[in-house]
Amino acid sequence: MTRRYFGTDGIRGTVGESPITADFMLKLGWAAGQVLRRDKGRTRVLIGKDTRISGYMFESALEAGLSAAGVDVSLLGPMPTPGIAYLTRTFRADAGIVISASHNPFDDNGIKFFSAEGKKLPDETEDRIEAMLEAPLTTAEAAQLGKATRIDDAAGRYIEFCKSTLPDRLSLHGLKIVLDCAHGATYHIAPNVFRELGADVTTIGSAPDGLNINQQVGSTHPAALRAAVIQQNADLGIAFDGDGDRVLLVDGDGREVDGDDILYLIARDRHERGLLQGGVVGTLMTNFGLSMALDKLGIPFERAKVGDRFVMERMAAKGWELGGESSGHIVCGHVQTTGDGVVSALQVLALMMREQKSLPTLLKALEKVPQALVNVRLPAGANPSDVMGSAPLQQAVAALEQELGDEGRVLLRPSGTEPLIRVMVEGRAHLDVDQLARTLADQVQALLS
Repeated sequence: MTRRYFGTDGIRGTVGESPITADFMLKLGWAAGQVLRRDKGRTRVLIGKDTRISGYMFESALEAGLSAAGVDVSLLGPMPTPGIAYLTRTFRADAGIVISASHNPFDDNGIKFFSAEGKKLPDETEDRIEAMLEAPLTTAEAAQLGKATRIDDAAGRYIEFCKSTLPDRLSLHGLKIVLDCAHGATYHIAPNVFRELGADVTTIGSAPDGLNINQQVGSTHPAALRAAVIQQNADLGIAFDGDGDRVLLVDGDGREVDGDDILYLIARDRHERGLLQGGVVGTLMTNFGLSMALDKLGIPFERAKVGDRFVMERMAAKGWELGGESSGHIVCGHVQTTGDGVVSALQVLALMMREQKSLPTLLKALEKVPQALVNVRLPAGANPSDVMGSAPLQQAVAALEQELGDEGRVLLRPSGTEPLIRVMVEGRAHLDVDQLARTLADQVQALLS
């Protein structure tokens, strides 16, 4: 089946442009309700959102569509994406719906679904929802319409869950932290979690107005956090994205600690304490240095395609509990079913407190290698698979891989969201990866022209 709406991470786009419109969301709610509805008993779906102004409109539209299909709705209000996954599980709901466009600006929005287990909805179920969108909308009999309620203590429940992922007696007392909530869904969650665990917390990006989500703050804009950490002489900073499923850290000197660093710290800690189940899943973009560092520790490592959905699929296939992306999507499967920025940060802080060591000290054994990325724009109508599969380019890649040997890596991949081919070369410090990447990108460009 060719998909019209669902991508690898739900449905996303610009507000007011198809399909991110109120009428489509009404129909989507109805279609999802028809597919999810139980044969016996009432069906219940939770809806949460980030802080975008359009979230109010889409929340109401989805609620109306689900009600028309005879499905009960529980509204969570502003809630991080992983919080919606957690609450879907604990309330024994049939599904959860997230209204968010993650790290995108406020004029984008999107929808993604969680299953009753708090995991991404199976492809088969998304396909059935797409098919149902083609059917005419009908309304259940009046006595069978869905009811809507609000879960007033949703934030408190998720705060307590986050805290529960640390040992009862472990305190963050003595840590001075700056939190950057990206004016997003963690603004009323993360400060309470870290303060209640004993940390000295100050915040930036914690005053959402519906229009400022991710605006020069958050994990995709770490400069503001770096400046705040240095200015306040904090031990570290923690930045989330708009929906709270990504996290990046900044050490006391303002140096960025990305998803690869976080994966290394959690993997090493759990491995040394005999708690790590299996290995670690990264992506095609995971730094070569991380795979080498894990190999030295005897921890298996595998790469999945870019996207947390593919990371989690590989984790499930291997029976492993830890995976993530350089961007800060970290899945701690021993405590959560999806990427969770707050929970992932807590695992690192727990390590710092147990060993009484700073981030730079803990990361000394991880030697990340330089990585160069060049984007080559495709002309209209060009097929990236044809370009990447051409014999001259394959020969150029093979020659470069032979030159790098076991000291580096080459990756060509099409962008999933733009008409681009991404050319990435990484290798040890003595290699000029910038020049190597530009040379290979020039060869891609020559083929296009």
